[in-house]
Amino acid sequence: MPGAKAIGEELERRTGISPAVIGTPEPALNAGWREELDAALPSLKELQSRFDNVLAAGAASIAATSRCAVSLATLPTVAKHRPAACIVWFDAHGDLNPPEASPTGYLGGLALAGPLGLWDSGLGAGLSFDQVVLVGQRDLDPYELDLIAKHDIPHIKPGADLATALRTAIAGRSVYVHFDCDVLEPGIVPTDYECEGGLSLDDVRACCKVIAEHDFVGIEIAEFQNAWEAGGPPVSPSALLDALEPVLTKGSH
Repeated sequence: MPGAKAIGEELERRTGISPAVIGTPEPALNAGWREELDAALPSLKELQSRFDNVLAAGAASIAATSRCAVSLATLPTVAKHRPAACIVWFDAHGDLNPPEASPTGYLGGLALAGPLGLWDSGLGAGLSFDQVVLVGQRDLDPYELDLIAKHDIPHIKPGADLATALRTAIAGRSVYVHFDCDVLEPGIVPTDYECEGGLSLDDVRACCKVIAEHDFVGIEIAEFQNAWEAGGPPVSPSALLDALEPVLTKGSH
């Protein structure tokens, strides 16, 4: 949550637009997905209402979210207002497990599966598999690998010609971006879940230039920690936002 706040403050400094703040910091429950979802539902529904208003007005949405589980609320709203948009999911993980397939029971690992209708989060669905473009995944469970193969979901891996592959996968459609900071190579920005073999900031900027060629629906930036260790000095999100700048600039117009 402090990381999301830091991103919001830096975006305000750059754009002059004051962020709408939803929810208040609370201690982590470190519980199972059901208990964590029940606790988060009031804030998630409030956030969903805010997204509904922004997208209904025809504006692009720029959001700093704490955890990937927030996508349970945002993506059904994107599907409602922009049903033809593709979702470019930057993440080291697929987050495609329904609860019964999850090896960990972690709510964030169910974040894309809910909007795809693979389980009922209580926040809606509406996405279809052909709307999803995966970028940077390198820690996938067997269930997720089977799902990607079954539905022929584009999966652009680190080290590929990212810009060309992404342009092909988007295929001229409108784009909404989910950006989990763990898609990056560990050590670039602080984030809880580190997985070797990630993207560089140059990779991210190249991808954002491609996305900016298209109709831009919005972006959610998740999982940024504001310090390398608990109680440590704050880390600026400035370098990350510089890499995302091609879409952020487009969204602020």
